[in-house]
Amino acid sequence: MINPKDKNLPEIDTQDSQASEHVKLSRRLFLGGGAALVGAGAAGLGGSLLTANVQAAGNSNAAHINVGPGELDEYYGFWSGGHSGEVRILGLPSMRELMRIPVFNVDSATGWGLTNESKAVLGENAPLGGDCHHPHMSMTDGQYDGKYVFINDKANSRVARIRGDIMKTDKITTIPNTQAIHGLRVQKVPYTKYIFANAEFRIPHPNNGLAMDAIDKYYTLFSAVNAETMEVDWQVIVDGNLDNTDADYTGKYAFSTCYNAEGAVDLAGSMRDERDHLVIFNIERIEAAVKAGNFQTLGDSKVPVVNGRKGSDLTAYVPVPKNPHGINTAPGGKYAVANGKLSPTVTVFELAKFDALFDGSIKPRDTVVAEVELGLGPLHTAFDNRGNAYTTLFIDSQICKWDVEKAIRAYKGEKVNYILQKLDVHYQPGHNHTTMGETRDADGKYLISLCKFSKDRFLQCGPLHAENDQLIDISGDEMKLLHDGPTYAEPHDCMIVHRSKVKTAKLYKRDDPTFAGTVAMAKADGVTLETDNKVIRDGNKVRVYMTSVAPSYGMDQFSVKQGDEVTVIVTNLDQIEDVTHGFCMVNHGAQMEISPQQTASITFKADRPGVHWYYCNWFCHALHMEMRGRMLVEPA
Repeated sequence: MINPKDKNLPEIDTQDSQASEHVKLSRRLFLGGGAALVGAGAAGLGGSLLTANVQAAGNSNAAHINVGPGELDEYYGFWSGGHSGEVRILGLPSMRELMRIPVFNVDSATGWGLTNESKAVLGENAPLGGDCHHPHMSMTDGQYDGKYVFINDKANSRVARIRGDIMKTDKITTIPNTQAIHGLRVQKVPYTKYIFANAEFRIPHPNNGLAMDAIDKYYTLFSAVNAETMEVDWQVIVDGNLDNTDADYTGKYAFSTCYNAEGAVDLAGSMRDERDHLVIFNIERIEAAVKAGNFQTLGDSKVPVVNGRKGSDLTAYVPVPKNPHGINTAPGGKYAVANGKLSPTVTVFELAKFDALFDGSIKPRDTVVAEVELGLGPLHTAFDNRGNAYTTLFIDSQICKWDVEKAIRAYKGEKVNYILQKLDVHYQPGHNHTTMGETRDADGKYLISLCKFSKDRFLQCGPLHAENDQLIDISGDEMKLLHDGPTYAEPHDCMIVHRSKVKTAKLYKRDDPTFAGTVAMAKADGVTLETDNKVIRDGNKVRVYMTSVAPSYGMDQFSVKQGDEVTVIVTNLDQIEDVTHGFCMVNHGAQMEISPQQTASITFKADRPGVHWYYCNWFCHALHMEMRGRMLVEPA
């Protein structure tokens, strides 16, 4: 395999007709994996392929990302954990990992998936794990409001909500009638009423095994999840496989890239045609149809389902080059960009033309104001606050910086260089994001490239390699690479939020809804959680209530009988931030976090007689090791 870092690669001084006059170009050689993809999609690439690139900038600007002792990062980065099923919080520009939020996974540190409170959120799907792809924060008037972060689970067709004040998952919804929730975005204006969720895979309805070969009757659905209730308000049937989605800055439209217009169930069939489409959803019309009762229901679900297939007045289908992937709206709300994947082009839409499209006064392709070549494998586009776009080129392993208005002028025939710079990244980038770039507040400081491969960038740890996140300075005329960072288990996507938008609690409030069910149970038992340390026996069900104040529990021993189902409820009475306690019952698979002023509970079976110690497993005090107690299990 050719090493793309080889310093002996021949350089060329000739300039591509669409490259900047001020950059030096080098010959671009494909990575092995990229070449295979080119071969698979060659029929759809067409035209002249851009092969020039700009050499990656050195790390001379690394000092810009230094965040010294006692200093705070300027931004929160919310990273999807991919198939780990979690969300991670990083600080930018330091790229330090600050916290992990378990969502669809089991996390023994916090007890997520083990405690009764977390099991109530996870519901029946607790043991399934997850595949997180797209984290997005709720908005008000196109600006982040810090209230919620939403994340999808492609593996098990779910959407989860994380509270922004405590950074804990509080709701998970399984989307009915679907398989593989992939693209996810929030409604931006006037506020986040809906989370828009794409189901990628087409299935027969009903999917009962009786029509599995009726491929022409397969379809998938676009869903609108209510951000407050986390119920699905409505769904739309579409043609093709839905990929990514986004929304405009008027609150009137959402739109999704859609591949496999051919309706195939095999790889070759899904790449046969030269064009697929962008599906535009008219939210006002869909809501009116549902209100008027013009919908159906599918299977056991009561969710209203409307017909948005080709020919419907609820949707519009705009042809775009084959197998489009990302769809990204520019901060000003004037344009959105669909990324070609199997075409070297991106398609620029003028969103103000969508009204005329639905009025019938223009044709679908009239909404397109540019379709320009950038390079091989464009997947996602991010934006700064100066009219520039940054597109990941998966096969070229580059970020392409380009001027949107110049691209539109070039599409109209004017001879103008719209490509400003190409920066090598390592390797094969998927998503990229700029600071605040998905909101009206885009500030154009940093860009993150989430690279799918690291290859030779870090110490090897066996056959499974880390992936690579790269931080890039975009504040000046040229992109400059600042930082490489290894990352684990496919951080598919991220979002970057200024710290002023995030307001977290230092302590839990005693009436927090996350432990409302446990409070109700205590009330039924006649227990005051803040003061009582007692054991409630109900046949073979035993509930042990105890408080904790560093460095001791309110109860240093309790007795049960062999075979009892034991529920331990701990209330942390400490009022100092960062004095978190834990509870771990040795050899029983029971452990959990109890943060200051929080109540948490866990249930297990006392199936072995004898002495069993419990202890605090979150460091809390100089006498932390002494914070312990005994469960005495009497033989049956």
